[in-house]
Amino acid sequence: MEDAEAKKPTSPSSLFSFSNASFGFGFDAAPGPPPPPPPPAVEVLLSEESPVAASNVEPLVVDDSLSIYKGRVNTCDVFGVKNSDLVPGKYEGGLKLWEGSLDLVKTLNSDIKDDRLLVEGKQVLEGCGHGLPGIFAGLKGAGLVHFQDFNAEVLRCLTIPNVKANLFKESSQGTRTSQSVGFYAGDWSEIDKLLLCGDAVHDKTTNHHKGNEGSSGYDIILMAETVYALDSLPSLYHLIKKCLRYPGGVVYMAGKKHYFGVGGGTRQFLRLVTEDGAMQSDLLAEVTDGSSNVREVWKFSFK
Repeated sequence: MEDAEAKKPTSPSSLFSFSNASFGFGFDAAPGPPPPPPPPAVEVLLSEESPVAASNVEPLVVDDSLSIYKGRVNTCDVFGVKNSDLVPGKYEGGLKLWEGSLDLVKTLNSDIKDDRLLVEGKQVLEGCGHGLPGIFAGLKGAGLVHFQDFNAEVLRCLTIPNVKANLFKESSQGTRTSQSVGFYAGDWSEIDKLLLCGDAVHDKTTNHHKGNEGSSGYDIILMAETVYALDSLPSLYHLIKKCLRYPGGVVYMAGKKHYFGVGGGTRQFLRLVTEDGAMQSDLLAEVTDGSSNVREVWKFSFK
């Protein structure tokens, strides 16, 4: 997910804007040459599965009663790059299974079991890669799941095969239909044009929420390892606020506390959310297993 641009119409819209371009900790800095232009936002159809799509799947055990199947795709076969998790403007790491995806699935499973989260019948957005959290939501009865990634190639080669392996198989609970899932590729600055957007606006000057109760948008937004790049955090936050249902929508975000070398992290994103003041934050889990930097799972919702 990347950059939904802030709009400033005549009507109050502080929900979609910030007081300054600078956030006090480096978001206004833009050293070096400008990044390449983002790819156009496009919908990727279920039928557009790539010939190099993952053919072999392996199970990942969520608990004693549920496994999710995932494929494996070589970055060289898809993008022509070797041993790289990130090529700015070309490849954003979607073919790798990051630890945060599994942390997020485990947290969702725990919250559902403890009646802290209801997924059944909900509209869910996930950004994406393997798509395991979104697939998990589908297995738990979500009414609609949209998968979004920077790269259309990731969707064609990995996300769609994984969705088919998990959500389109015959089972005692029936078979998912193509109408219940969607796939969208593009930069956060463009992708909101294709996604469900909420229509509520929060006017801080009067402390009133404008818009219909139960407005459009996603009930649940799922993000794993999306906060790695410091300069993209404002873009991500704009998109979240534009697409999340108000009131009652929730965001589950999993990621590393710090991403060394690229400047982002869960705590940098948290500072952005706190400074904006439109959403409340709750730390759900902290993982210190020694396999990576300290990882966290956060929950955000409108105040």
